[in-house]
Amino acid sequence: MSFVVNLALGLLFGLGLVVSGMSDPAKVLNFLDLFGTWDPSLAFVMGGAVVTAFIGYRLVFKRQKPLAAASFQLPAKKEIDRPLLLGSAIFGIGWGLGGFCPGPALTAATLGAAGTYAFLPAMFVGMWLARILASRRAAAAA
Repeated sequence: MSFVVNLALGLLFGLGLVVSGMSDPAKVLNFLDLFGTWDPSLAFVMGGAVVTAFIGYRLVFKRQKPLAAASFQLPAKKEIDRPLLLGSAIFGIGWGLGGFCPGPALTAATLGAAGTYAFLPAMFVGMWLARILASRRAAAAA
């Protein structure tokens, strides 16, 4: 049942990315271009997402456990540290240069968007390198 729920939610998320224009890198880059061809429409998409998440989290956390899992899996780490800041900066630079972030890039790849065929391999290599660096950091700390 968990697989079916996750599949349905993933498809709904992907559909939302396509409908909102988040899977179109030109639209995203125009949103980031404040002094050029600025397109403020994605601000409404982000605002809708924030409001939906704000309400949704309050409703979901009133439950003892999720519908499709034995327990909630929340991050244990709460501090802002160097890896978080560095990862955020790398994410922002990549988003600004390519117009993609991971979810919309996967969605755009299924639509045949050419830029994703360069972005996705680079993203996967970056994720792989991040895991290696994190495991080395953990081994050095131990």
